[in-house]
Amino acid sequence: MTTETTETLDPPPTGGPAGPPDGPDTPRRLHADPGLPDRVFRTVARTGGGLVLAVMLLVGGFLFHRARQALDSAGFSFLTTENWEPDAGRFGIAAVLLGTVLIALVAITVAVPLATGAALYIAEYAPPRLRRTLISTVDLMAAVPSVVYGLWGVFWLEESILPIARWIAAYLGWIPFLRVDGADPDDPLAPPTVYTSSTFVAGLVVAMMVAPIICSIMREVFSQAPAGEREGAYALGATRWGMIRSVVLPFGKGGMIGGTMLGLGRALGETIAVYMVISQVFTVQWHLLQTGTSSVSSLIALRYGEATPFGMSALMAAGFALFVMTLIVNFAASSIVARSRSGATGDA
Repeated sequence: MTTETTETLDPPPTGGPAGPPDGPDTPRRLHADPGLPDRVFRTVARTGGGLVLAVMLLVGGFLFHRARQALDSAGFSFLTTENWEPDAGRFGIAAVLLGTVLIALVAITVAVPLATGAALYIAEYAPPRLRRTLISTVDLMAAVPSVVYGLWGVFWLEESILPIARWIAAYLGWIPFLRVDGADPDDPLAPPTVYTSSTFVAGLVVAMMVAPIICSIMREVFSQAPAGEREGAYALGATRWGMIRSVVLPFGKGGMIGGTMLGLGRALGETIAVYMVISQVFTVQWHLLQTGTSSVSSLIALRYGEATPFGMSALMAAGFALFVMTLIVNFAASSIVARSRSGATGDA
């Protein structure tokens, strides 16, 4: 005999505040009071960020205002003219802008492998006592004034690098930008002056200046690689280099890109060391090993003291072009780093 039990559900009450009569229920908004310390910190952080942006806009606005007379006079030819004769109406940054870019590219090409190797050795291979000494040495190199690097480049590097420049021109001169016009690599008595004060020498000097900065950033990022992933790679049978390749380098990719771009920004704006090393010419110079090159910053340092009011406006225009180019490089670096955050990917 089966007994069936029927449960009767009471209808929901019709009275009471069930919600707004003519609309859906709205979610309750929660409000958390961050407290006075958090509000103070947020205000200080926003103020600091706003001041940085304001200073950058003021610098750019000042340069553009002072450069407007020259820009209105030159027009688009300011970007395509090689000569620099503002008072005669023939001036442009085609030569100096190309020289600036080439010097910076040579510097980054040399500095990035050097800084990467030094950072990996300090972070992964060096004994603790030696690691502390190397960290202090690298930080000290980053603090050396640029004029010291310029003197080093003029009195030691330029003479010491001539055999290497001659060898590169002799065996790789078939590459257009490594050819040296007027040089005979097969003549050992040929004058070496065609290899001095070149883009190559200036790039090496700037490379020694930016390498410590890049190395410091990379080393700091490499040292923060997760210990768990390191041990996991070792547990799977990886060698130290295998662990570095699968854990440390993917984790530090964003820092490597950021450090490289920071060094590139420093290389683009370097003034005194480049001014002391190069022989300023106002022609488009593609040959890296050949004497004579130019840069925007060294142009300003060279012509600032003797410039007329219109010439000063032209120099301000060159400075404004360098300012815009540096901003573009930094924004590109920020975009690249944002897409490759350190630790976002890893193979271990």
